[in-house]
Amino acid sequence: MTTDTSNSEGAVGSDDTVPDRIAEQFENIKQTRRRRALGWLGLIAFLAFTTLQAFAATELLNPDARLETFRESLTGFFPITDYFGVIPFLDVGRYLEFISQGNLLYDPEIGGLLFQFPPNPADIYAFFFQELGIFQIFGEAGITLAMGFVGTILGFPFALVFGTLGSERVTPFPFNFIFRGTMSFIRAVPAIVWTLIFIPFLGLGPSSAAIAIAFDTIGNLGRLFVDELEEIEDGPIEAMRTTGASKPQIVFFGMLSQVRTAFIAWTLYIFEINVRIGVTVGVIGAGGLGYVLASQQNLLRFTNMMATLLAIFLLIISVELFSQRLRSRLRSDEVEMSIWELITGFPRRMAESALK
Repeated sequence: MTTDTSNSEGAVGSDDTVPDRIAEQFENIKQTRRRRALGWLGLIAFLAFTTLQAFAATELLNPDARLETFRESLTGFFPITDYFGVIPFLDVGRYLEFISQGNLLYDPEIGGLLFQFPPNPADIYAFFFQELGIFQIFGEAGITLAMGFVGTILGFPFALVFGTLGSERVTPFPFNFIFRGTMSFIRAVPAIVWTLIFIPFLGLGPSSAAIAIAFDTIGNLGRLFVDELEEIEDGPIEAMRTTGASKPQIVFFGMLSQVRTAFIAWTLYIFEINVRIGVTVGVIGAGGLGYVLASQQNLLRFTNMMATLLAIFLLIISVELFSQRLRSRLRSDEVEMSIWELITGFPRRMAESALK
């Protein structure tokens, strides 16, 4: 009887503790939520205070806004003409006129050597081997394109070496950090600053810009290569080790073979960025479309500025289309499509995506 009484008392005691534990857990959940809410309020307050400080640092709290001047510049950016004296239209002809006169997208002197009827073999030979006009035929846009292309070509081999040796799979820590640190230092300096550094050596022109873009490519592309090597599968590497392969063989055939497609895709992506950088460094006088844009801005010729911006857009979108087509052909799971099909089928693909 005594045993039964104790058991019953223990059961009652355990039943009494269950609600207490539930209440305690509930109270803990409420406290956790309060702390989390206070944390979010503190974070929002900190971001609001920091944003206020940033607005003050950028002088947006007391801006020197000149709306009338800005409104006048808009009329220059978007010149309006009245057709039939009644209907207002954007005067696109003024854009096309400056693009043609400034040789922004096409140089007729260089292009005349290639596009003529009947064809002249001597002129065609001069175009390819004397004038070296593959890029020059595109005028100022060709200079910008050449800066990005040369920067990518010169920077790629160094990015490949630094990116490979910067991976801990290839070079043990801390020696790999020598290459990582070098790439971090290069990335810390913008391409436009590298251009200023090389001006005393090569002068203010496309050559300084191309070398600066090459340096920038080493830092950016090399970092992407490192990240790809860190994510490769261990299976092929271990299989090659079991066969007695040397370290260089493991690196080339076990590691780089896995990331070959990704390396090419990232290189094309960096090439797109380098063309944009070519426009940026051109603003400080390195040549190309960026230089034309800056010179027209200094002259307050806003219509010509807008024409140059249209030329920049056409250059960038063309490079992106070309790069995208090359990358798509590297991916076997994507249907191959020509550039013409890509352009003409864009509205249809947009509609299909919107209906999904």
